[in-house]
Amino acid sequence: MTATAAALASSSTAFAAPGTQRVFVASGKPEGILSYDWNPATGELTAAGVAAKVANVDWICFSRDRKYLYAACEVDSFRGKPTGEVASFRLIDGGLQPLSAENSASTGTCHVALDRTGRVLLSADYGGGSAASFLVAEGKLSPVVWSEHYTVHGPNKDRQESAHAHFASFSPDNRYAYINDLGGDLIHIYALDANTAMLKRAGAYHAQPGAGPRTLHFHPNGHTAYSVNELISTVDVLEWTKADGGLTLKSRIEMLPKDYHGDTRACDTVITKDGRFVYFANRDKDFLYACKADPVTGALTPMERSNCGGKIPRNFTLDPTERWMLVANQDSNLLSVFGRDAATGKLAEKGKSVPAPAPMCILFL
Repeated sequence: MTATAAALASSSTAFAAPGTQRVFVASGKPEGILSYDWNPATGELTAAGVAAKVANVDWICFSRDRKYLYAACEVDSFRGKPTGEVASFRLIDGGLQPLSAENSASTGTCHVALDRTGRVLLSADYGGGSAASFLVAEGKLSPVVWSEHYTVHGPNKDRQESAHAHFASFSPDNRYAYINDLGGDLIHIYALDANTAMLKRAGAYHAQPGAGPRTLHFHPNGHTAYSVNELISTVDVLEWTKADGGLTLKSRIEMLPKDYHGDTRACDTVITKDGRFVYFANRDKDFLYACKADPVTGALTPMERSNCGGKIPRNFTLDPTERWMLVANQDSNLLSVFGRDAATGKLAEKGKSVPAPAPMCILFL
């Protein structure tokens, strides 16, 4: 069932209960986008039904005014073409109303990101090794405006046999766009025209061979970025250059214990609003990794690894109060919640969990 034809579940069309906040969770199963009610006083999540039945949702993001939600759907074909689906929804009374759906550039659509003007949406396709842009008007997506199919691949024969675009992001001033290519050990840099959704190549950041750069997040200081390298579980601390959008390596953080040998896949990043703490997640040896951050320089000081509540922490996020960390444990089919000490940045070792089929991304309304 396509997003434009999907029916809304009646349980998700009402506002969240008094004292709670609506949370949407992307599911990698046919359920699509799920609704939960969040109680920030107690750290409790309560299932509230299916918000939108659109298959295999890897990522969701909001418009800045929270009027629209966008989704990346990792399907093998859409409307008779060998691509994924990029869909948009209107927020109505805490529920989702389908607005539009378009073909991505190729298969394996795993991420979408909206620029700061709300006019440009980017998508990244892991399987097809490509990226695309869409113009957005009142939440509705245009067909693909720009796309690029990448061809570079890295030395890891199992994971870098071809390009694998994994993550899209924008510079703090919105003049540049970035696509992390896990397969090519590259972060592609583009000059962005927010009026037309056209991208023009402006350079690249070359990661360590075999590193597999997966995600890129900018620190609130406006000049530091963190690139998580999935294949070797490290973090590149980068300096962003406003003049040309370039990224320069400042330091590198090792996420794994020195005595660990085995499968490992680093994945995601969470940064506190004040920029004083940064958290990373690692899969296979499943844990969260807390670091202190210098709010001016963005430099990281590792603190400790802690429990993630299950297997394969695909995505995680702080609630709006920043008193709780929520983790989407994909293979355990669980959303796990841990208390957080705002003064020290430490996460509780023990948490509580609620069921969720293959949770991939958590988003607070």
